[in-house]
Amino acid sequence: MNGRGKAVTHGTGSDETAHTHPVEELDEAMARAELARLGEAIARADRAYHTDDAPIMSDAQYDALRRRNAEIEARFPALMRDDSPSLTIGAAPAEGFGKIRHARRMLSLANAFDDTDAEDFVAGIRRFLGLPDTAPLRFTVEPKIDGLSLSLRYENGTLRHAATRGDGETGEDVTANARTIRDIPQQLTNAPDILEVRGEVYMSHADFADLNTRQAAIGGKTFANPRNAAAGSLRQLDPMITRARPLRFFAYAWGELSQPLAETQSDAIHRLARLDFVTNPLFRLCETLDQMLAQYALIAQQRANLGYDIDGVVYKLDDLALQDRLGLRSTTPRWAIAHKFPAELAWTEVLGIDIQVGRTGALSPVARLKPVTVGGVVVSNATLHNEDYIAGRDSKGQPIRDGRDIRIGDWVEVYRAGDVIPKIRDIDPARRLEDAQPYRFPETCPECNSPAIREPGDSVRRCSGGLICPAQAVERLKHFVSRAAFDIEGLGAKQVEAFWRDGWIKTPQDIFTLKDRFGPGQPRQLKNREGWGEKSALNLFDAIDDKRRIPLARLIFALGIRHVGETSAGMLAAHYGTWQDFRHAMQAASDAQSPAHADLISIDGVGPVMANSLLTSFQAEAEEIDALAACLEVIAAQARASDSPVAGKTVVFTGTLERMTRAEAKARAEALGAKVAGSVSAKTDILVAGPGAGSKAKKAADLGVEVIDEDAWLALIGAA
Repeated sequence: MNGRGKAVTHGTGSDETAHTHPVEELDEAMARAELARLGEAIARADRAYHTDDAPIMSDAQYDALRRRNAEIEARFPALMRDDSPSLTIGAAPAEGFGKIRHARRMLSLANAFDDTDAEDFVAGIRRFLGLPDTAPLRFTVEPKIDGLSLSLRYENGTLRHAATRGDGETGEDVTANARTIRDIPQQLTNAPDILEVRGEVYMSHADFADLNTRQAAIGGKTFANPRNAAAGSLRQLDPMITRARPLRFFAYAWGELSQPLAETQSDAIHRLARLDFVTNPLFRLCETLDQMLAQYALIAQQRANLGYDIDGVVYKLDDLALQDRLGLRSTTPRWAIAHKFPAELAWTEVLGIDIQVGRTGALSPVARLKPVTVGGVVVSNATLHNEDYIAGRDSKGQPIRDGRDIRIGDWVEVYRAGDVIPKIRDIDPARRLEDAQPYRFPETCPECNSPAIREPGDSVRRCSGGLICPAQAVERLKHFVSRAAFDIEGLGAKQVEAFWRDGWIKTPQDIFTLKDRFGPGQPRQLKNREGWGEKSALNLFDAIDDKRRIPLARLIFALGIRHVGETSAGMLAAHYGTWQDFRHAMQAASDAQSPAHADLISIDGVGPVMANSLLTSFQAEAEEIDALAACLEVIAAQARASDSPVAGKTVVFTGTLERMTRAEAKARAEALGAKVAGSVSAKTDILVAGPGAGSKAKKAADLGVEVIDEDAWLALIGAA
């Protein structure tokens, strides 16, 4: 074995490794020539091994070259070349990272920012499951590591691949890099045949300091913090660079399993530890909320001395059967939450208040601040939410919660919510200027001068200009290419703004015709723009083509329709299944008396406001939406649990459920592939009626819909 990772036995390379003069007999001229020869030989060997997968010398011969190079440099340090093998490891592979689709999604966590949020989390679980306050619930508590999420897949005890979180559905294949991390076992004994172990890659404070010292010494890139160093090290195209970086790994969760690890979260983590994974020593099992908060406080006290970065603790319900009953939201589990540490605070001056116009026309005020460092980050802006927040009173003049009378020139206390979003915590009245005037919120759009209207009951003032407003047009395009939407690599907010200014992209469909108008062979080409070259232009065109196939839920979300977020988009995609059916339904539902409109309103979670927003958007922008769809192949929503007896059926729950809460019933039905509606229609397949069913039961009977009670429902889904 050698530093390249495996034994190499074929190829002699005798001409490469031959040398006649001992190092101590070399003079300066001879040493300079020898270093040039060695550098070329080692680089050629690296390319053959790492890029071409065709080694040209044995490991022993390769190691001899590197040793001789190091010995000469030690004797003649002034002769070290900029491209010295001592400063590089391996060679870049021919291509970048491949993609791996996660067998089970990698989710994020909802956040709690204080003890009250933690209490609400526990109370919410009790409400969802219908448990009394006296029913025992146990939770695990562990530090929230500030690193990079990684999923490791083992098959028959062997590490097969490793993938980053990516967008939760698909991550980057970093298998070769993960194999270099000492905390990650290559082989497991007595593990399930299929085991996906998930955890966090991180770098300790001491290793981070040593790495930056080494990088600075060779003139290499230094890192701002351990997390950036860990992420950058794991995502090196050359695994040998990752091998040289001191990465570590804590295991804390799992993905796909061929058989359960245990019946509880705590026992499953102990099982991972017995399989030789490193788990956090501060992991604890707590019986009460008070114990959870006490462990949170203890970890917070130890934070500075742990030797690695954490930004909070994670609470998880211990009982895995109850976790299954609770299920998942669109991107977060209901049974876990991250309790973040309090944000660092700093005082600074409000230099001005700017208005930003979003994709839905919302006028969002932002405080322009005298730059100040908060939690290691320089903050120069902070959100001000809306005009009532600035005034400290609502439209009727009544004080509002957390509102502030904020004026230009005020001194304000700033924090970063969740260590991310800068916000204002308080103001210092004693330092207010005598001539400071209350801020007057604009009544016209600062971008297009259209009236900015505040509808009754809405806390936000909105530009009425629609797509004639340049800010709305640009922000909608930014939303379209955002991570949760089309996520086109190389086409971010800055590129969208530049292309929009130049008239290259005005609507989403223009993105997919960019290559036809500005690609190879055209009079004006992207590669000729400042900051672009032929390779980067071709990479962008390839990235755009790669996203012509898009899941239905992502497309719906990407349209940027007001009130339709990721969760709603997924719900609509699951209900309609295909783009054609969804598009036809939006057209047919424009008639408020139509069955299509009744079907739309019946979707659980779709109310009149969202329905009106959907239909208005499709009426106003039908031509643009259809032109975009013509450029795409829209992937139909995957039916979950297709072997379930209720998969694809539309179910309505009514009356009082006695063995589960309404929320749990809905979640379990959706997990089995059913569509849950809020009202009975001709498309309803099953009405589950408890005591007090009322008018829905009568309407179901009139329409010939199957009506069953809760016991029959549980028997049908195999949960009796």
